[in-house]
Order: sequence, then structure tokens, then C-alpha cells
Amino acid sequence: MRGRALIEEAGNRAASNYRDGRAIEFESLAKVEGDDWGYTLEIERFEAKVGGSDETTPIALRITCIFRPEDGQWKLVHRHADSITELQPAESVVQS
Repeated sequence: MRGRALIEEAGNRAASNYRDGRAIEFESLAKVEGDDWGYTLEIERFEAKVGGSDETTPIALRITCIFRPEDGQWKLVHRHADSITELQPAESVVQS
């Protein structure tokens, strides 16, 4: 996927799964800054109503963000989020 419009579309589609939420905590696990790039790794904890549910559910996501400097400011160039917030056995990657 490339281009701002496609990225915004993907972000909006992902965000549409959550509503009436609030951030709880951002746990920083790593932050590295080089001359031409930087990245952060965090656990993002929040609560929200997921999908069609009317119940608020606690959610934790592992977030990796990659940045590059542009015109003296750091710009986000990639963000990845998944629900793996604890160690998993090696077999967890095998598809049945």
C-alpha cells in the first residue's frame, strides 16, 4: 500500500472496529534514534467497544513505529500493531 490516501483509508478501516474508547497507558519498551531513522516499540493499553459489542473491553497492542526526519521534524513512515503482548511459544506461528 502506498500513498497518503491509501494509508488514511487503511487507518480509518482499522479504527472503525473500535468506538467509545479511551487510552489507559503507553508502555515504552524501546526507543532508538539514528541520523536518518528512528523507531519506537510500545505496548498500548486502552479500552473500547469492539465491533458490534456494547461492552467496553480492555485491549493491549504491541506497537512498532518507524520514523524519518523531514524538514527538521520526525515523520511517521510505518506503524504496525498486533495483539502479541506476551511471550508466545514457537509453535504459535504454525498454521493449522
